[in-house]
Amino acid sequence: MTRPDIPSDRFDYIVVGGGSAGCLLANRLSRDPATRVLLLEAGRKDNYPWIHIPVGYLYCIGNPRTDWLFKTEPDAGLNGRSLRYPRGKTLGGCSSINGMIYMRGQARDYDGWAAATGDSAWSWQNSLPDFKAHEDHYRLDKGADPQTGGNSRFSDMHGHGGEWRIEKQRLKWDILESFAEAAVEAGIPRSDDFNSGDNEGVGYFEVNQRSGWRWNTSKAFLRPARNRPNLSVWTECHVEKLALEGKRCTGVVLQRQGRRMEVRAEKEVILSAGAIGSPQILQLSGVGPAELLKRHGIEVAHDLPGVGENLQDHLQIRAVFKVGNAKTLNTLANSLFGKAMIGLEYALKRSGPMSMSPSQLGAFTRSDERQAHANLEYHVQPLSLDAFGEPLHSIPAFTASVCNLNPTSAGTVRIRSGKAVDAPAIAPNYLSTEEDRRIAADSIRQVRRIVSQPALAKYQPEEWKPGLQFQSDEDLAKLAGDIANTIFHPVGTTKMGRADDPLAVVDSRLRVRGIAGLRVVDAGIMPKITSGNTNAPTLMIAEKAAGWIIADARQRG
Repeated sequence: MTRPDIPSDRFDYIVVGGGSAGCLLANRLSRDPATRVLLLEAGRKDNYPWIHIPVGYLYCIGNPRTDWLFKTEPDAGLNGRSLRYPRGKTLGGCSSINGMIYMRGQARDYDGWAAATGDSAWSWQNSLPDFKAHEDHYRLDKGADPQTGGNSRFSDMHGHGGEWRIEKQRLKWDILESFAEAAVEAGIPRSDDFNSGDNEGVGYFEVNQRSGWRWNTSKAFLRPARNRPNLSVWTECHVEKLALEGKRCTGVVLQRQGRRMEVRAEKEVILSAGAIGSPQILQLSGVGPAELLKRHGIEVAHDLPGVGENLQDHLQIRAVFKVGNAKTLNTLANSLFGKAMIGLEYALKRSGPMSMSPSQLGAFTRSDERQAHANLEYHVQPLSLDAFGEPLHSIPAFTASVCNLNPTSAGTVRIRSGKAVDAPAIAPNYLSTEEDRRIAADSIRQVRRIVSQPALAKYQPEEWKPGLQFQSDEDLAKLAGDIANTIFHPVGTTKMGRADDPLAVVDSRLRVRGIAGLRVVDAGIMPKITSGNTNAPTLMIAEKAAGWIIADARQRG
């Protein structure tokens, strides 16, 4: 939408990126009717039907309508493989194509950020209000179970009445129930809340859905603000670079409707283009490692070595087990009758497989007894396939994917040229440390230990992939490189840190070091990846940043 009463090239704030952080920021900053806000999104509106049907992620990932279609560089840790690297390209960003899992991580993540930045505002205790500020948790609904929603432990940890809806999943599978029992038999406790600061345990993931529909950030934060005359949302706008005057950012240069134009920001430009897009835009604007910029003929506006460094991601290893005497989605969805029943159930009840997130059952545990905290996350599914977007296997099977929550490997995002249309080179450097390779091997062994428990014996599980012939540390680490895949959690490429941190791109209030009038507000600012899925932390970051941006504007008068 474009408001005719707002000058088309001048705003108070320009937010670059209409994804998870950008939608929340646009909502918060435009609450003041005197503040003119422009939200820029390279993709189209989120009116593509498969965005809103939960299982539609299968049709959104790898689809140019909704995905940037990035690929990683050939990776030595993956034995030379490249991976598809989905990033949302539509209003709502990755919240329009992700797994919908609501997961904050662990309290120690945020206390670690506070220590790394020297700013206690990032501690778990001081971040909890920012999580709760936009939550609308189903267990706090009127009439919620008094054993859960009514107790003070739960209400102290969660919010209600906010824009971001959190619900339980609308399906059950016997094979998942048995896996949860097997995990308990293997020593993993049950958990009724993965978001209390300590997520160790096994239980069902909670999801960002409303009544069986995906709840993305466009619906949550832009819809309530759509009639505000001071908010403009421009889609299909490709930002080429930032407009800089000396050491100050004054706006952005973009392509819109076939026309190149500059749009000015009176107060601030806020980059929320994600851990891939934000460092790319900074580098194209002459803000980044001087040597890289010169190599591509870009004038160095500010030498900031950390831009595009410190890329961290969660790498999952998918173990597939054939089963007997069990209903799985493989068998149900591979028949015309089964597909018809799946569609009918969703049409009538908004439940069943079409309401599924990619992963239903979760578990957080330790790879070995030396770990002080849960350092592994399981995503367990009553299905199997070679990769998301590929056909389901024809045999009855389930998948137990496991990832190292705290990888020590780090990679880079670097421009390939001075052209904004050229995708950057994404090099995660997975499994590049001995610790990550050891944990990969240990995690495969732990999956086997859980599956060998009595609770799953009735299904006669047989390891199909990777296969029991792989046993040694060396074999298992190499195997991880052969079969592991990203779980789509890139962070850290514009990390925040202290002034003496050579790789810090932003300060603890997310202002870009050395460039006035510019912040980065997205997952790229994380110094360390969170111990879980990354969408909820990104919204917390945006909530906190919005408060600072508004407070700074008031101070300036």
